Amino acid sequence: MRASAFLYPWDMVGDPDAPARIADLGVQQVTLASAYHSTRALTPRHPRHRIVTAEHAAVLYPPDTGRWAGHELRPYPAGDWAPGDAHGEAAAALADAGLDVHTWVILAHSSRLGAERPDTSVVNAYGDRYPWAPCIARPAVAAYLAELAAEAAVRPGAHGTELESCGWYGLAHLHAHDKIAGVGLGDAAQYLMSLCFCPVCRQGYEGLGADPDELAAAVRRALEPGWATGSAEAGRPAVEKLLGADLAAVTFDWRGRTARALQEAAVAAVRAEAAPGFQVLLHADPVPYHTGANAGVDPAHILGIADGVVLPCSGGAAEAMLTPFVPHRTGSSVLAANFNVVGGMGGSPATLAEDAARAAGLGATELRLYHAGLASDADLTAVAAALSRLG
Repeated sequence: MRASAFLYPWDMVGDPDAPARIADLGVQQVTLASAYHSTRALTPRHPRHRIVTAEHAAVLYPPDTGRWAGHELRPYPAGDWAPGDAHGEAAAALADAGLDVHTWVILAHSSRLGAERPDTSVVNAYGDRYPWAPCIARPAVAAYLAELAAEAAVRPGAHGTELESCGWYGLAHLHAHDKIAGVGLGDAAQYLMSLCFCPVCRQGYEGLGADPDELAAAVRRALEPGWATGSAEAGRPAVEKLLGADLAAVTFDWRGRTARALQEAAVAAVRAEAAPGFQVLLHADPVPYHTGANAGVDPAHILGIADGVVLPCSGGAAEAMLTPFVPHRTGSSVLAANFNVVGGMGGSPATLAEDAARAAGLGATELRLYHAGLASDADLTAVAAALSRLG
């Protein structure tokens, strides 16, 4: 079963032993970040550092200034956490170790963009902006994301890409010193708190026959009881119960068509840039209205335009993630089961062989391992043992 490990360029650059260490795990591929959001990352084996702080969302290579000359929005180059062509240097070292390199591209997630251009952000029903979440309905944002997908995906030496956050981002976000968990919000309430009411989305609702002011008021009324008691309701029927079937349908329609348009544009932009055979996968969730890094998709639609999906399968989620895609898979479609193998971050490297075998039985065709750069030596030893058992 083909396996790929996620890595950052700073896991590789400056560590001459890193490529062989990754190859010795038994993986065939590395999914290497080329455009990434802000983060603070551990590098437990690097000879020069232990903590890397990526201060803002950035491309991890020199962006082409000519390509971006006519764009209203442009990517930010990285600072000293990924100087020069960090991605290219890391990719070359990994290829020399015999590993297939694919790019890892974060799209609709950038707190710096939201801070510097607040007009690009999702605005909830209370008027609060989410600076980490660009509104994908805004034409300038959609154009920027498609162009970013093309440039960041098709890097020298890459044979494929994985596009993350290719859809709506919403309330859920691992923010610095996060303090929003005081009232528990279930799936349905999370959705309502993720609805956007920026001028473009308001026009979209109106075009579908809903008054945007009345819709925002309905969202606030639906959420009000939950601020006192919390809310655990989940699923589309729960959203319809909270908001009313007609208004819920308008939101599902607007957001679904907007997400599909972005996904089609991003995949098309990558394909136009890449050589034939370049693989395009999306990090995805089979519930179309879900938001976040694993963007909600329509399984039939996404497997009709992309080469496959990467699905979060840790914690017993494999069946819920994989089953909706299996009926729509063609012979070449990739269903990659993504498992967290970092014990300190809740992963279970010790059960990887069993988890992977179960995922394969459910229809998974490949494995993704999050994250070889963050994992301890003990975690990596367990991963290597599991992959040797899987063959």
